[in-house]
Amino acid sequence: MSKDPLHGITLKTIVEELVDFYGFDTLAELINIKCFKENPSVKSSLTFLRKTDWARTKVEELYIRTLPKMKK
Repeated sequence: MSKDPLHGITLKTIVEELVDFYGFDTLAELINIKCFKENPSVKSSLTFLRKTDWARTKVEELYIRTLPKMKK
C-alpha cells in the first residue's frame, strides 16, 4: 500500500471534498487564489489547478492537513 495520502485520489475529488468541508469562502481565505474567490466552481478551479503547479500543491497540502478533520 502506498504511503502517499493522495495516491489514487483525483484532483476533482480533492477539490470537491475541500469545497464540501470548507466552502469556497473559507477556501479562498486559506488559499489565496482567484478561482476560489471570483465565480468559484469546481470546474473552473480544476481548469486553473491543472495548469498551475504551485496552486495545485497548496490545495493538495491543505487536503492532507484537512483529512484527519474530515474523518471525524
